[in-house]
Amino acid sequence: MKPRSSYGFVAVFMAFVLIATIKIQNEHLKIDLRASQLRGQQQVTGRRGLEGLPRGIVEETSDLELKPLWEKSRSTKEDSDSCNALLAMAVGISQKQNVDRIVSKFMMENCSAVLFHYDGNVDGWQDLSWNNKVIHIVAQNQTKWWFAKRFMHPDVVSTYDHIFLWDEDLGVDNFNPRRYLEIMLSEGLEISQPALDPNKSTDIHHRITVRNQRRRVHRRIYSKHGSLNCSSASKGPPCTGWVEGMAPVFSQAAWRCVWYLIQNDLIHGWGLDMKLGYCAQGDRTKKVGVIDKEYVVHQGIPTLGGPSPNKPPRRSLDMRTKVRRQSTAELAKFKERWNKAVQEDKKWRDPFDDLVSRRGR
Repeated sequence: MKPRSSYGFVAVFMAFVLIATIKIQNEHLKIDLRASQLRGQQQVTGRRGLEGLPRGIVEETSDLELKPLWEKSRSTKEDSDSCNALLAMAVGISQKQNVDRIVSKFMMENCSAVLFHYDGNVDGWQDLSWNNKVIHIVAQNQTKWWFAKRFMHPDVVSTYDHIFLWDEDLGVDNFNPRRYLEIMLSEGLEISQPALDPNKSTDIHHRITVRNQRRRVHRRIYSKHGSLNCSSASKGPPCTGWVEGMAPVFSQAAWRCVWYLIQNDLIHGWGLDMKLGYCAQGDRTKKVGVIDKEYVVHQGIPTLGGPSPNKPPRRSLDMRTKVRRQSTAELAKFKERWNKAVQEDKKWRDPFDDLVSRRGR
């Protein structure tokens, strides 16, 4: 009788194992089915309105490269080694000399460039050698974030490996875009900025942007001064995982995320820098950094809404005050939207487990 009872126990045990295996396989089948349905939905969404076209003719991306009107037109981008990066700046004619220095640096490395003219003056740039090699877009009194949201959709700039979204008041005597990108790639950075020269820059707001002459790249600072308390335990801005909005450089993957982070109606972009780390495609303490080897000078010149030869100084001052008030109001709105989005998206979890950022800091 004992052998029979042991056989029965083994049979019952095997039945339980079989049932458990079937349940696990069933769950895996459900997961695979849901994933397949999701991929199908994405494909349908991507082709919505395109049902009349054969799939092979659909061109999903574009670029900002000038194309020849006829076959024998010379295309310098095709005939030489391209840096495969795009420089984008909002510019005014009052900064023509400095913009010329910046663009010339990028043109020498065969990069691409698009200039957003916020003062409406395009003809004033025609005497520059590179003028006909860049894209010019005009809209009166708009910021680089306004332009970027409307003219730099990820699908339009997807052919570029990196995006430089810069201000126009940067000194580039000690900067080379090709060497900069080599460092960015070798360090595995998805979001970066060139360090600021502390001896020549006139407008430095955050210590993490200051150049460290002994480093090639730095990703964090260590400081205990006033309200700033940065240590090795710090996990977010302004101590680590952060760059400022004046001269950010994005990888293609990071830009796709950042473009969606830019709010369509908040044109000054205040508050964006504190959240850029969420687009770093991983750990922001490792994927975001300031490059010290290739550095710039921040001249701190107020241009958009700033002094103009056609306006008395007092009126220009009043306009700058209004711009700052608007920027501050937009910052409050951005924080409010972030907090609301975090609260409403029940499936979202802070990848950095940063409670401070959840409160809108």
